[in-house]
Order: sequence, then C-alpha cells, then structure tokens
Amino acid sequence: MLTAAGLLAVAVPQEAQAATACAGRKVRTLPFATGSVLVYKRGGYVCAVTLPKKPGTRRQMSVSVQARGGRPVVDSGKYAYRAGPVTVHAGKRCVWVRGTVSRGSVSSGWILC
Repeated sequence: MLTAAGLLAVAVPQEAQAATACAGRKVRTLPFATGSVLVYKRGGYVCAVTLPKKPGTRRQMSVSVQARGGRPVVDSGKYAYRAGPVTVHAGKRCVWVRGTVSRGSVSSGWILC
C-alpha cells in the first residue's frame, strides 16, 4: 500500500530534477491525465519541462513554449523521465505552453501576460 509519504518521496525528486533543469521560480503547473508541465520564469525568460506521472519507461513526450508573435521552441522524443527543458525569451509577452506524454496532453492558452 502506498502512503502519502511514499507518494511524496516519488514526486519530490522528480520536481527537484525539473527545478534544476529550469532557472527561476515555478509559476504554473499544468496537470493532465498522463503527466504535467512545469513552467518557470526568470526575468523575461520562460522555461518548461514535461514530466510523466509514471517515470522510468521510455515513451513519446514533448514540451513546447511559444512567445506571442514568435515560433514555438519544441523538445519532442522518447524519454523516460522528462521532455525539455525548453526556454524562450518572452519579455512581457504572453506565452503558450503545450506538453504531451503518450496520448495525454495539455495546452495552456495564452498565459503569463
């Protein structure tokens, strides 16, 4: 039986890995059925990583960040632990963040405006 402490022990190292991948402070978590996208901001830069709910098995994952008026920066492939990080200079512009793990996905709409 998995306890809350056991779940925390699994989730915290994965979030810690994402935090070391992206500079800045976490400003959004975008959850979806098969994972989540963590979004960080530092100065005018926005960084994102996609994390699977069940890490350790290679599967199709992607993450993208697009500043309004710019092209998306994408990382896509078969990963076991995370897709990304991807970083864009957004300045004061809104960004659109997308992430997928297998068939699950999330799309933020314009955020951080």
